[in-house]
Amino acid sequence: MAVPNNILQQVQTYQRSNLAYLQNLNCFVATANTKFKNFEKLTANLGDTVTFDLPPRFTTAASLVATFQSADQRVENLTVDKAINVSYAFTAQQFIFNVEDYMEQFGKSAVMEMSAEIESDIARVCVEAPYRFYGDGITPINSYGQLASALAMFRNYGAAKDNTKFYLSDIAQSAIVNTGLNQFVPRRNDEAAMSWDVGDFDRAAFYVSNLLPVHEAGTIGNDGTVLTVVSVVKDANDAVIQIVFSGAGTDANAIKAFDKGQFNDGVAGQPNLRYLTFIGHKPSSNPVQFRVLNNAASSAGNVTVDVYPPLKASQGNTRNLNYEIAAGMQVTFLPDHRAGVITSGNPLFLGMPMLPEEVPFPTGNETDPDTGVSLRMYYGSLFGQNQRGMIHDAIWGKKLVPEYSMSVIFPL
Repeated sequence: MAVPNNILQQVQTYQRSNLAYLQNLNCFVATANTKFKNFEKLTANLGDTVTFDLPPRFTTAASLVATFQSADQRVENLTVDKAINVSYAFTAQQFIFNVEDYMEQFGKSAVMEMSAEIESDIARVCVEAPYRFYGDGITPINSYGQLASALAMFRNYGAAKDNTKFYLSDIAQSAIVNTGLNQFVPRRNDEAAMSWDVGDFDRAAFYVSNLLPVHEAGTIGNDGTVLTVVSVVKDANDAVIQIVFSGAGTDANAIKAFDKGQFNDGVAGQPNLRYLTFIGHKPSSNPVQFRVLNNAASSAGNVTVDVYPPLKASQGNTRNLNYEIAAGMQVTFLPDHRAGVITSGNPLFLGMPMLPEEVPFPTGNETDPDTGVSLRMYYGSLFGQNQRGMIHDAIWGKKLVPEYSMSVIFPL
């Protein structure tokens, strides 16, 4: 029997899948210090920067005869200098026939994208703020013992006693839990095995992130080149702020801003450099490490590196070295790496003020009461142009106090 020659119309349609969003682990926004969440309303705020105080520093004298020292008020600045937006537009026909009932999904996706960008920017503090670090960028961090060693070094220098937070790579966490299961610690292992989380350990709260920043190091760090100190430049406070090294060859990309270096132990004829404790100025077990401030090219074997913090061995309330930096000392720099961070005392500040209404356009502003995160959405049309636009936007700033933090270095 022959099939009838039907004339049918093909109709294109789709069904909502209800697929979940591929979300990120936004632990930095969720755990940042929100003291300045009402940034735009602070009486101390004059412009886009707010200044906050740090504890003063002093030295002691082994005598009852007083020699009066300067009282310095130490401050840091939190500046709102970042902005972001996601925008999209439709014609009137597209809006009423295609997307009017789908605007919630567009809005959610836009906000998700913004949140990932904001979180990853805040996570940059892992690279840009600390000058101390744990890890060499080659050896994986995959055990509870390494976590304990990192926390011990962090506290050995001097640390706030409360709110210790350890931000881990999400990839490293599973390896750490796995090695821990091989230890005879039944209670901890039962909890870890059921959650597969590090959780709380050694008086620290652990958080995992898939947005930890990657630092691309200069060729000196990636080649494993050991540099030798030639000379130093000091500031008016007798602290080293610049070091000239030899052994660097000739390379335009020898040293990159935010590279980190460490003075090597066991150099013939040289003492082992150690940081002094931040309070008390006593020798700690921390090797002397520093953060590079600016890119530096090498020429004819030498390279000049601007370092932070200022490194000072002479007396004073900012003294932080047990010996003067001398010619012949050697330094090794980290290779490319991914950086987490340890903090204590809640030193990661986030300012995310509410933006004004975009008159005459309908505007929505929402502020999360817990995290202080503020987002704005407004929409409008171009008169006579058949275009309706939606804009989601936000501004923010972040500040991590360097001495309250230490980078944790994960190999790539």
